[in-house]
Amino acid sequence: MSVALVAGFMTLLDVSIVNVALPSIRADLHLSSGELQWVLSGYALTFGLMLVPAGRFGDARGRRNAFILGLAVFTLASAAAGMATGALWLVIARLVQGAAAGVVNPQVSGLIQQLFEPAERGRPFGLLGATIGISTAIGPLLGGLLIQVFGTAEGWRWIFYINVPIGLVAIVLGYRWIPGRPRERREQESLDPIGVLLLGVGVLLLLLPLVQEREWHGSAKWLLAVAGVLVLAGFVWWERSYGRRATSVVDLSLFRVRSYALGALVGLLYFGGFTSIFFTYTLFLQSGLHYTALEAGVAITPFALGSAVTSAIGGRLVNRYGRPLVAIGLVMVAAGLTGVVLALHFVPGDGAGWATALPFLVAGLGSGFVIAPNQALTLAEVPVRRAGSAGAVLQTGQRIGTAIGIAAVGAMFFNRLAYHHGSWDLAFRDSLWITIGFVLIALAAAVADVLATRHEDPDISIRPVAH
Repeated sequence: MSVALVAGFMTLLDVSIVNVALPSIRADLHLSSGELQWVLSGYALTFGLMLVPAGRFGDARGRRNAFILGLAVFTLASAAAGMATGALWLVIARLVQGAAAGVVNPQVSGLIQQLFEPAERGRPFGLLGATIGISTAIGPLLGGLLIQVFGTAEGWRWIFYINVPIGLVAIVLGYRWIPGRPRERREQESLDPIGVLLLGVGVLLLLLPLVQEREWHGSAKWLLAVAGVLVLAGFVWWERSYGRRATSVVDLSLFRVRSYALGALVGLLYFGGFTSIFFTYTLFLQSGLHYTALEAGVAITPFALGSAVTSAIGGRLVNRYGRPLVAIGLVMVAAGLTGVVLALHFVPGDGAGWATALPFLVAGLGSGFVIAPNQALTLAEVPVRRAGSAGAVLQTGQRIGTAIGIAAVGAMFFNRLAYHHGSWDLAFRDSLWITIGFVLIALAAAVADVLATRHEDPDISIRPVAH
């Protein structure tokens, strides 16, 4: 678990750590705005594309081999990104890096299902939730520190180089410590290549216009999203047909389990709001208030600290309180982000970092009660043999939510920036209401699960992870 979580932390860190380095990368390599967008979003795109097929591969052929292969490619791609001398080199390295991260991550949640009995999974899922929350939130701080230490010209390269020694150690220890596939399960299962292809094309068509929302002008790009929905409908038809005679890449019957279906929806919606915060807030601080990369990273640290504390606690409490714990966390996140809006209203200007520290801490504390417990509850009733692909579908939803959130919140942010004649403060505050909206819809889904559970059995006030 230590090796798996370190690798998971490293791959998820690269989602957000690049944010504060974008000005340095742009200045050093002379990137256009479109190329800069691909450095940031291309990683998330290939990450999302690989999750489900990699999870299915790990289920069918062994998680250790998939984990080590993905980690080796990720380490090599990180070194290549750090040595980039031009835009094309860096973009390709980031695309490969994202694909490798998509291979590694489903194996982590799959290993938890494999190594722990249902009643024991709360704590490791709590650690996984902490890993997800902290890696995303602490990325800007760590990126700012590296740029401060190594300078603006070379600091951005060390954001990638730092992965190399960690990756090499994790490969060696992963091979020694992660169990191989049991001999009795070594029969070759079909990997459902047609299902993998349909899902990959559908997700690509859905994500591409979101990733390129600010680069491709006009409404024609949304036809790709419509095509993506149609391809995904074809994927569902194929999976139903194929699943009658063999093991499909996604077990659609999982979505008939309310805990899995609603948990996946909560994850999609929450990540739609959660990750967009760091994108717009670092823009506001660096471009609007002229904070350094390190100062911008420090300003978001209260969220990371709060998330770290409650993620560990949430993993222990989820067995006792179930989905109500997630609902409480979502209420805290919404309250904290509303507090950020109010703090910026009363303390505008350079004091924004200090003014938002307490409400961001509250939001971070709530986030820890959302990510880890929701992960545990969503996967609680999933059979171990489908753990990798089920976890991958959950993470794919999170990646799609992230793309939707950044596109929607980013569009509002830049729209309001123009409307308010360059007022970064007002643009950030207005866009934050979209983030709060995502959180509130996720809260509605969590409350629906709580009410449905109590309707089934009024004597049960909580829903444990294991039955």
